[in-house]
Amino acid sequence: MNGNVPELTGKVAVVTGATGGMGQIIAADLVQAGARVITVVRNPARVDALRARVGARAADRLDVITGDLSQRADVIAAAKTIVDRHDQIHILINNAGAHFSEHRLTADGIEMHIALDYLAAHGLLTLLGKPLRRGRARVVNVASDTLNDTRQIKLAGRPRPATLDLSGITDLAELNPAAGFAPFEAYARAKLMTVTAGYALARDLAADGVTINALHPGIVATNIIDDLVPPLLRPVRPLIRRAMLTPAEGAKSATRLATDPEVAGVTGRYFRRDRESSTPPVSHDLSTQRRLLALSQTHWSSPA
Repeated sequence: MNGNVPELTGKVAVVTGATGGMGQIIAADLVQAGARVITVVRNPARVDALRARVGARAADRLDVITGDLSQRADVIAAAKTIVDRHDQIHILINNAGAHFSEHRLTADGIEMHIALDYLAAHGLLTLLGKPLRRGRARVVNVASDTLNDTRQIKLAGRPRPATLDLSGITDLAELNPAAGFAPFEAYARAKLMTVTAGYALARDLAADGVTINALHPGIVATNIIDDLVPPLLRPVRPLIRRAMLTPAEGAKSATRLATDPEVAGVTGRYFRRDRESSTPPVSHDLSTQRRLLALSQTHWSSPA
């Protein structure tokens, strides 16, 4: 258990990506601190390891909802289940994410990075709006500093930030098209979208006491790293992983931002581990923020 997590008895937390290395630790730490934790998982068979980490004495405070967060209907259904069960939510940690080496579309026609690395977090945040407001929730969107530099090998030259040009875009299905698809840049763009929308939503929800921050937890040795390592460096991947942060170290940054009294009330910020940092100028552009929120709202309000 992470001893830095304060007492959370009576609190309700939603954690996505809780069957992965870092997410598993986040969820277990919150449960063991007394919170009731709800997680949404695509494959229920992967919950066994999470239950084992939580422990038998606290297992009754872990609720599992089956659903695929890359699918619009499943996100809506999961949110409805949570709203029906809980009047207040105090913590939301959007930790689910993945990198896809090939261009893939969801059943909704959305590119997979956009669906899982952006829309899943945005959807839960907006669809759970009422209980989040009632609980004066602290929301943490786990991002990636790839949004500040999409170069996979950073040996020389200047950083190359992710781009987000919404001019002429009428549907999120138009983003990250198959033509010219670059997986690493597609991943970074989706994370940039999460941060960009988060800045706007942080302003909108501030009056209700809801805080929304984004976090780059550091380069953590999780399964996603295996996909992100460029082919040139794959022969030395074991050495690279040993130099990375452990999942526990990454999880600590997320739980701190979600629970530490010292950062209560802080909102609309981007953190690299425990330090506030900057993001590309486009993420602060008000017209881009408004357009992104409008496109996202259309996605969730469109008929199934």
